[in-house]
Amino acid sequence: MALARILVDGYSLLHHWPELARGQPRHSERAREELVRVLTRYHDATGEPLTIFFDGRGAPRRLQKTGSGREVEVLFSRAGQTADQIIERAAHRFQSFGEVLAVTDDRAERDTVTGLGGLALNCASFIRMIEAALAELRGEMQRHNRAERNRFQRRWNAGS
Repeated sequence: MALARILVDGYSLLHHWPELARGQPRHSERAREELVRVLTRYHDATGEPLTIFFDGRGAPRRLQKTGSGREVEVLFSRAGQTADQIIERAAHRFQSFGEVLAVTDDRAERDTVTGLGGLALNCASFIRMIEAALAELRGEMQRHNRAERNRFQRRWNAGS
């Protein structure tokens, strides 16, 4: 069964993925943009819709315009809220649409989501899932490109 949505604690994932946006502070706009870029590629490979939650006072203007859409949504908590609180609320609201998966290294948060009937995964496991899905996509693209190149060469040689 496909997931209704993957709910990602953005800063939790960034803190556990040092290879992503190497050399950038984990709370920087550049690190957030890189995470959104990789998770968008993951969505493209799997078709699973995602919402990435960040603690903060609203999205930076540039991210508001380009970084969020229906299938890969980026949300920032408001003042006085945490990403954990809105992940819990989203997990509850998505229940009627199917299963949700929360990605965080906050054990209490994972327990809350599973208590609501959802699934939960730690960041290291999700990073491995992302890397495997992107590697599979690269392999599929290489096979497709090879097949197209061979088809083109056959046509070219037949016409000579």
